[in-house]
Amino acid sequence: MQGKTRTPIIIDTDPGVDDTLAILLAITSPELEILAYIVSFGNTDVHATYDNIYKLYQAIGRHIALHPEDAVRFPNFSPTVPPVLAVGPEGPLEGGRHFAQYFHGRDGLSNISERHPDLNVDLKDSSFDHNFQPVKESGVEVALRLLESRPDRSITYAVLGPMTNLAQLVRQHRQTVVDKIGRVIAMAGALDVPGNTTSVAEFNVFADPYAAKELLVPTDPTSGLPLDRVILAPLDITTIHELPFSHYIQKVDPAFKTTAQPSNADGKSPLVHFTSSVFERTREIMLQYGKDALELHDIVAIWCAIENPPEINPVGDLPGMSSGWVIAERTFDIERAGEITRGMFVTDRRKDNTAYAPGANRAEVQAQLDLRRLGHGLLESTALPARVEIEDQELEQRQQKGIACIVETPGPSVLLQLLTRRVWGIQ
Repeated sequence: MQGKTRTPIIIDTDPGVDDTLAILLAITSPELEILAYIVSFGNTDVHATYDNIYKLYQAIGRHIALHPEDAVRFPNFSPTVPPVLAVGPEGPLEGGRHFAQYFHGRDGLSNISERHPDLNVDLKDSSFDHNFQPVKESGVEVALRLLESRPDRSITYAVLGPMTNLAQLVRQHRQTVVDKIGRVIAMAGALDVPGNTTSVAEFNVFADPYAAKELLVPTDPTSGLPLDRVILAPLDITTIHELPFSHYIQKVDPAFKTTAQPSNADGKSPLVHFTSSVFERTREIMLQYGKDALELHDIVAIWCAIENPPEINPVGDLPGMSSGWVIAERTFDIERAGEITRGMFVTDRRKDNTAYAPGANRAEVQAQLDLRRLGHGLLESTALPARVEIEDQELEQRQQKGIACIVETPGPSVLLQLLTRRVWGIQ
């Protein structure tokens, strides 16, 4: 990256299966400069997510020790200034905690701590060279310090888990965030597709809908994030990006199976053994859903950060994007405490011409559109009900400008090739 500016990035994450692969992509990407990991509750509890950063770095370190010629593939593994590792929130702003252990396992990495004890890390082992700097500062304190230490609007803040830490940062230091933050990229929400945690909610928002609403749909215009610097990667776009396990077997690990035939470290690079061990249980779960692939949700967010640094000039009130990336301004509210709609992105379809029409079965319509490779409109009703005036004007006053949501990337095959080449070194 000589002669090119690297994007400084804070990664706010709850390392589960796809988060860990996203972090691997970040570590192998010379376009980024990883300043910090802020780990939080989410896919599992915060203590397990903290340990998973150690496990990932141990796997990379073992790989480079056996294959020193590959060190160049991991430009963020041994930087001059190591990234900070801070503990973020243990739970949401309000309400009880919800985990995704049913998918990610108790340890967040498909229970490799039990199935593959060789991948565990003794955090008390002083000889472990972890290449990052654990600190006692809170996630908010770390983010604040880094924002204040860098030029205005130069840092990308990537949220791969619940938005709790970022909401706490904005609550306590909003003016600094407004003055200093360059770009916020968050994997969050479901607009025109079903949720992945409930029928209507994506997990990161479901885990802390209070934080998401406070940041994205503030009732007070002087609160929340500067929305002209926010980019969301919702399920609508992330779900179509996949790592087919057939591709992984063909390109990376021909011996990869499931937990019935656990990965054996013999004959494999330590990194391949690590990823195969993590993917085994994930493959079993995805097969239960009828799909032999890992959905690359958080990976899309990091890919967006790689290709869309803050310095790209904005277009009107929306962030600027590089070639191949398309965003659309979407207006929605967020349900916080609904009996069955917690975490739902509630779109006002009366005035959003990018949304599915009322009465449409979103899953069926999307399947037909994908099958025919068509855009919105042809298979949908365009009937809209007349808007009714209401006496209480508060609802109208709360309507905010839309938020940039990714609706198009350079393509799933482009991401798959990038991931295979950078993470595993295979063309």
